[in-house]
Order: sequence, then C-alpha cells, then structure tokens
Amino acid sequence: MAVGAIVLAAGASTRMGRQKLLLPFAGTTVLAHIVGELHAARVAAVHIVVGHEPKLIRAALADANVTFVDNPNYATGMLSSVRAGLASAPKEWSAALIALGDQPLLRAAHAAALIAAHVADPERILVPGHDGRRGHPLLLPRRYWAEAAVQHDDTGLRGLLSAHAESLRVVELGTDDVVHDMDTPEDYARAIQRESERDLEGR
Repeated sequence: MAVGAIVLAAGASTRMGRQKLLLPFAGTTVLAHIVGELHAARVAAVHIVVGHEPKLIRAALADANVTFVDNPNYATGMLSSVRAGLASAPKEWSAALIALGDQPLLRAAHAAALIAAHVADPERILVPGHDGRRGHPLLLPRRYWAEAAVQHDDTGLRGLLSAHAESLRVVELGTDDVVHDMDTPEDYARAIQRESERDLEGR
C-alpha cells in the first residue's frame, strides 16, 4: 500500500497577518518542517496545494522533494484544496494523508501511526485524537475520493466524516499536539514554546 501526503497550503493567513507557513520554526520554516516530518514517516510522496502567494511558497521549497498543485479556487474554502490534491494523486496511492500546512507540531510518529493503522484496516477513515477531540492529519482511503470530489460543498470534510461515521476510527496518539493548528500570533508562540520544551525533553 502506498499512502501519499497532501499538504493544504493555499490559505491567505488572514488572522496571522502575514504568510504563516513561511514563519521560522525548528531551524527552517513551518511548512518545510511539516514536509520533513512527512517524509520521515515514509509517505509515498508529498503534494503541496498552493493558492495564496504561490510564488513565495514555491520559491521557499524549491529544493524540497515535493510536487506542487495549484488551486485557483482556494478562496472558496479548504474543500477546494482537498479536491485539487486528491485529483493530483497518482493511481498507486491507496489513501491520502491530508495534512494542514499550519500544524507545525505534527510529528513523523503521528503520521506513521495513521499509516500503520491504514495497513491494518485499509477501508477505515482515520483521524488522530486526544481526550475526546479529533485532530489532523486525516487519512482518507481512495474509496471516498470520488464522493469528496462532488459532494459536501456546504459541509466540507466534516460532512464526509458524518456521512460515514460507521467507517471512522479515531487513533489515540496521546498528545494534544494533533488538535492544534496555527492561526494567530498566539498560536505561533505556543508552537514555538512547545517545540522548545521538546528540545529540552530530548524530543
């Protein structure tokens, strides 16, 4: 089985006030760090969906082992980026790991745990969880892609998950890092603090 990663990196960073995906983090940028963690989890490939400021993001990751996917409809919402990413996936992918470009606390171990769960149970939709909360990334088997491409315009992926609640499995990962993304300067400061704590703990 081949599980590829789709990183959603098309948003306008409105609440941050600047391009949040290129902010410094862990010796690189937020987005580059996420890409590195996904590669460390041995995904088949990493596809990055761009929309807002695509030239900046492409330039920042010019040397990275990634495939860029343009989403001209990014302003309509996240589902449009998911659709663009799924449409770009090669036929050998059995599932897509849909990751947020603004979740710098994502770790290779998180992604690897979801991939292992997919191998054990290939038809399940998988999400990481902690203390009753669902997080990201989402692992979506190929059987659901066609539906995601044409349905749930108003509800997005949440609508898809609700429609297939019987197939959804929450994978408990034992950390609240999986439920936090980064929308505001306060979120960014929290992520930096948590990363510093990890360094002190030996990660």
